Amino acid sequence: MRILVLDGDQNQAVACVRSLARQGHSVFVGESHPWSKAGWSRYASGVFQYPSPARSAAGFVAELIVEVAKEPGTLVLPMTEVTTLPVSKHRKQFMAAGARLVLPGHDDLMHAIDKKYTTRLARSLGLTVPKTCSVSDGDELNDRSRSMSFPLVLKPRTSQEHSADDALQMTGRPKYARNADELAARFSEMRRRCSSVLVQEFVEGTGSGYFALMDHGELRAEFAHRRIRDVHPTGSGSALRESILPVPGIREKSLAMLRALNWHGVAMIEYRIRPDNVPVFIEINGRFWHSLALACYAGVDFPGLLSRMVELGDLGSAPDYKPGVKCRWLVGDLRHLIEVWKGPPAGFPGRFPGRLPTLFSELVPKLGTFHDNFMWRDPLPEIGDWIRSLQQAYERNF
Repeated sequence: MRILVLDGDQNQAVACVRSLARQGHSVFVGESHPWSKAGWSRYASGVFQYPSPARSAAGFVAELIVEVAKEPGTLVLPMTEVTTLPVSKHRKQFMAAGARLVLPGHDDLMHAIDKKYTTRLARSLGLTVPKTCSVSDGDELNDRSRSMSFPLVLKPRTSQEHSADDALQMTGRPKYARNADELAARFSEMRRRCSSVLVQEFVEGTGSGYFALMDHGELRAEFAHRRIRDVHPTGSGSALRESILPVPGIREKSLAMLRALNWHGVAMIEYRIRPDNVPVFIEINGRFWHSLALACYAGVDFPGLLSRMVELGDLGSAPDYKPGVKCRWLVGDLRHLIEVWKGPPAGFPGRFPGRLPTLFSELVPKLGTFHDNFMWRDPLPEIGDWIRSLQQAYERNF
């Protein structure tokens, strides 16, 4: 089968290319610039470039349809919301061009990326959620935050928003407030880049994720991990994580959420585990996730399973996997160290890693640890990752 893997600069794209090529598929890697780390993989059959969907969703869709039409039956796999949303929105055009897609209904997808909606859904299913309110102006902020306890977290209601010309813009990272003055200041900053802000009570804890491949609301494969180090110590994608068996309570409620959404395809449900071991729902990511390589190394080859589901129509029983497997993103670990050295962001109320313990833990090798991008028989994606990171650092500073 011919497969287009989009967002080639993402770690999950590298994992997909390697997995799908080993399954015998012809994998072509797309990005909005001329090269990508997944495109440098020896397992990639070819590369292509498309207009940035963040700047021109129409141009992105038109160019991608041309690529799909080269061979009817081509499977399109977007790796991020930036590409998933326009593909989903224009799915009829893609299907008419002969594309294969593994996506939930568009309304279900939009519900999944709406943190206000998913927080309400999680609460209705009995999951613990932070006390939350959605606000869009200063008066709402004052009224709704009075019943909440500091410290508070402010986060965009969605990770991206459409502009007037249908382009997508990133809404940015969360901010923190320990008192009313900080709350007003952080809210003003966030409203410059998003139309609606979620205000939540801060939850101390460690990150954990439940992952699933669903076939129209029915489970086909699952996986779970715990985060050891996040790229951003305040909470983000992980730099080092370990496979674990699904926690029964998390598993049951996560599947209930995905069934309520009639989910089709892959999804990650993110939690914070409080010091008293209570899992607190954070969000759903309705796409392949950044730490996908760990699941593949542990025994759940999600890209390969998804491609089999497309070809065969079903999979049967979910595969077992090995707990205790660790996987590391080297560039992400360096970014973690830099963030630790810079110190906690303004208003952050949680525990923050120490500089010297972090340096020591990153420098001491852990035998048996796998890597997101580095592989002896396929080294170029790791090299590409470092080159791209240096380019991005240069662009941010100059």
